[in-house]
Amino acid sequence: MSKVHIHKHEVKGRNLVFSIILNLLITIAQVIGGIISGSLALISDALHNFSDVITLIFSLVANKLSRRKASIDHTFGFKRAELIAAFVNAATLIIVALFLIYGAIERFYNPHPIKSGLVIWMALLGIAVNGVSALMLKKDAEHNLNMKSAYLHLFTDMLASVAVLVGGLLMKYFGWFWVDSVMTILIAVYLIVVGIDLLKTSTKMLMLFTPEHIDIKEIVREVHKIPGAGKLHHIHVWHLNDEELHLEAHLDCSEDIKMSEFNDLLHQIEQVLFTQFHINHINIQPEFKKEDPKDFIVQD
Repeated sequence: MSKVHIHKHEVKGRNLVFSIILNLLITIAQVIGGIISGSLALISDALHNFSDVITLIFSLVANKLSRRKASIDHTFGFKRAELIAAFVNAATLIIVALFLIYGAIERFYNPHPIKSGLVIWMALLGIAVNGVSALMLKKDAEHNLNMKSAYLHLFTDMLASVAVLVGGLLMKYFGWFWVDSVMTILIAVYLIVVGIDLLKTSTKMLMLFTPEHIDIKEIVREVHKIPGAGKLHHIHVWHLNDEELHLEAHLDCSEDIKMSEFNDLLHQIEQVLFTQFHINHINIQPEFKKEDPKDFIVQD
């Protein structure tokens, strides 16, 4: 397997640690505030915050595992640990959202008086804490699916706190206690939307699906332009993790060349695949008039 060097973004684990501490504190505060005020939306926000704590811990562990070196027993190391973390985090977003919807519907038909003043102050605290936490992870989220899943938990929780704040103000000045349930449902729907998108992305990577931005037929056309490259076939393209895009294929060379000549040909192919398709791990099996299927995609 040949590897083209790429610059990797270094994820800062300490940002996750700070976010875990902040979210644990806000969770405790919101649970106490929700019980005292009687606000389901505030308790729902606290529940989401607690799921953030679990999510961030899981993301931190996955991040640490992904840095372990490969070994005889783990030839790829633990690089896919962060994909598993992203998948689990996305699933928890959806599960928490469904739980919130159930509770909100039940409360809508059985509304309770709520101490809106406390709700407002707790919501402001939630906005501040989750806003700071989200900002700390924003840069990492742009380069890492695991960090993106953690960032989305925090960002959506900040939005949830904004919704709680709006609901608290409406309850305080208009006495609309039913708004508590409506806001909870809106929070949950948003969680489901972002959760499903992240779940789809992580599932595709775990299932080794061809990345959406990759056109295999275009890869074949570009490789076939290289002098000496015969037919590229038996192709697989997949993400090992966010930063490593792999390709393996068979190449039926147009001539019966020496291995040293194939090395030169392989180098040209590597440059084309990396510069045009950002594929940085390449494993090509050289052939010459070998009797095997020559389709682009072959079921192993």
